[in-house]
Amino acid sequence: MTLDEIRELIQLVSETGVAELEVQRGENRVRIRSSFAPEPGIYMPAPITAAPLTAPATLAGPAQTLRAETPAPKPPQDSLVYVKSPIVGTFYEAASPSNPPFVRIGEHVSLGKVLCIIESMKLMNEIETDVAGIVETRLVQNGQPVEYGEALFGIRPV
Repeated sequence: MTLDEIRELIQLVSETGVAELEVQRGENRVRIRSSFAPEPGIYMPAPITAAPLTAPATLAGPAQTLRAETPAPKPPQDSLVYVKSPIVGTFYEAASPSNPPFVRIGEHVSLGKVLCIIESMKLMNEIETDVAGIVETRLVQNGQPVEYGEALFGIRPV
């Protein structure tokens, strides 16, 4: 490789902004690093900041403000037993979309009754109740992903 060829490579690196260029021809090998390129492994992502909240829009004045109405979460009921997910997966309330749900709110369930299915890694896992009682709440929606230990149902023991 001639000195002129190396100069052309240096010019190419500086014009294109390439961080590093390595060329090998036979036994000759040349590596050119741009002095403006950061060292590998020193990249720091920009900090992520939340956008400031803006005041709600008003219709006729300060007394009539528009707000997103979000229902307040229900306080936990001490008398309920929560059936929790033993695995990570997708919650299904029925064996197939055409079948009725395994249980409905207000239904009396006995020990070992199948409440739902959680699909994990293409396996369908039946989730059974370990308490007899009345199903008071279903805390997840059909087709929703669930985490390990996430509460699925609230059952009032009888």
